Amino acid sequence: MRMSLKFLVFFWLLPLALALVDTPVANSAPLADRVVVKKSIRKLFLYKGDRIIKSYEVSLGKNPTGHKQQEGDSKTPEGRYFLDWRNLNSRYNLALHISYPNSQDVHRAKRLGLSPGGDIMLHGLPNKFSDAEDFFKGRDWTDGCIAVTSREIHEIGKMVANNTPIEIYP
Repeated sequence: MRMSLKFLVFFWLLPLALALVDTPVANSAPLADRVVVKKSIRKLFLYKGDRIIKSYEVSLGKNPTGHKQQEGDSKTPEGRYFLDWRNLNSRYNLALHISYPNSQDVHRAKRLGLSPGGDIMLHGLPNKFSDAEDFFKGRDWTDGCIAVTSREIHEIGKMVANNTPIEIYP
């Protein structure tokens, strides 16, 4: 029995077409190579080269002014870090870990006899309040992390790879 050429092409291209349909959005979204947060205006910017490809409103730590000095001060750090790993099972939907403290932060805290703290993340809303965006919008409510909505953290997570630099400015 002889198969037609159309039949062969169809079955050869079908797996390829299905693979493309099943490809995550991350492959079609522009991959950001840098994240910039400007605390004073509560904005996060995703950059590719020198071009802003997306921006988001953010919430910060409950005590947002100034650089994080110690564990428990509810300040969001300022400086240059990396989004070095992700927690897919976070209490805050998805969470991207910020590499705070860096060596300067550790040195400063040690000199003052303090713990610099840690576990600073870029994350979404608490899982149990994912539908309460209006309540969280415009409020600084974290313990020093940077927060966006749950939908936005998933979008950001698809657009940044592990070890993407993040710069946090006053």
